[in-house]
Amino acid sequence: MPGVPTISLHDFDARRDEIIQQLMDAATNVGFFALSNHSIPLSDVQSAFSLSREFFALEDETKAKTPLNGKNAGWEKNTQVRPSTGTADQKESMQLQFSRMEGLWPSDEDVPGFRSRAEKFMGQIQALLDHKYTFPTNHTPSQPPRGLKDRPSAAPLFFCLSVKVMECFAEGLGLPLDTFTTGTVSPPGFADSQSTFRLLHYHSTENKIFGPNFWRAGAHADFDVLTMLFQRDGEGGLEVCPGRKVVGDFGMGTEWFPVEARMDQIVCNIGDQLMRWSDDRLKSTYHRVRLPEGSESRGPRYSIAFFNQARTDVVIQGPQKKYPPVTGGEFIAQALARNRMQSAEVAQAAAKLDADRVASEVHFVPTHLQAVTA
Repeated sequence: MPGVPTISLHDFDARRDEIIQQLMDAATNVGFFALSNHSIPLSDVQSAFSLSREFFALEDETKAKTPLNGKNAGWEKNTQVRPSTGTADQKESMQLQFSRMEGLWPSDEDVPGFRSRAEKFMGQIQALLDHKYTFPTNHTPSQPPRGLKDRPSAAPLFFCLSVKVMECFAEGLGLPLDTFTTGTVSPPGFADSQSTFRLLHYHSTENKIFGPNFWRAGAHADFDVLTMLFQRDGEGGLEVCPGRKVVGDFGMGTEWFPVEARMDQIVCNIGDQLMRWSDDRLKSTYHRVRLPEGSESRGPRYSIAFFNQARTDVVIQGPQKKYPPVTGGEFIAQALARNRMQSAEVAQAAAKLDADRVASEVHFVPTHLQAVTA
């Protein structure tokens, strides 16, 4: 049974080739890996969790001022129904982006400095810090820009974390170094980024009894290029199940194994966009968050996820052209439809339902499970 490997980024420039090989091995065989000795200070991670706790401590009526808007931004509670379960995840989340956030930032009156604090941390995960990394001045949204294609791979990197990792995957796949970075990061003046920063609060399960097939997060694969997950020490429950062969299907292996929750490490996984972009070479693996068991703490669980998404008009197609070309916007729309994610209107209505009702009803039976439940 493969485990989730831990990859240290210490001495990155000197160990670049070694790190690329470790990343490729993990992404090819497991689809998950943990990063240690990364560039984000632990104090900043702690501050981000403090921001999350402040927001989720608000009354639902206050959080509902910024409801989920149908474009993966805003607040939702108990509304995400996984195709793998047919039941609502036992959580709430606040989803933020670099653009398309008009009217969706919590006010300073409700959470002091929310936007500036959130954007600071978002920028540490995905932003271009090296002035040499430039976009052509004549690019258009329908013509994805290219950055420093001729920069030697041994040249020092001064980028934020996700940009570093995505460059490593591009080089490991034999693609232009900036394929996934200019494919996900909007250049100045463009508002076509789909990358999403998600604050997550899994509800306490103390004194609660759940029906069958309920999860803090049901089994699913992510839609994006690369997910980066921050967890608090001891707040476990995340499990992974390698074995998926083809992007977009519901296939998985037969055995699940846990991923340790440590605040000093970032758990990363490949998403469906990168699996498709690599012609299924890199694996987008099914994962879930189970409810507490046995003597485990039944209190709340907090995590923070950053989803590096392909830009709206960037074309996704692997070097072998195994799949037809699709834009980042089309990919997300198709994925949301396939996984039957609820609309913003349904999310707003469901957020008002009684919590016990949400935690006990099966909202629908997915087609691929109907034969099993009939």
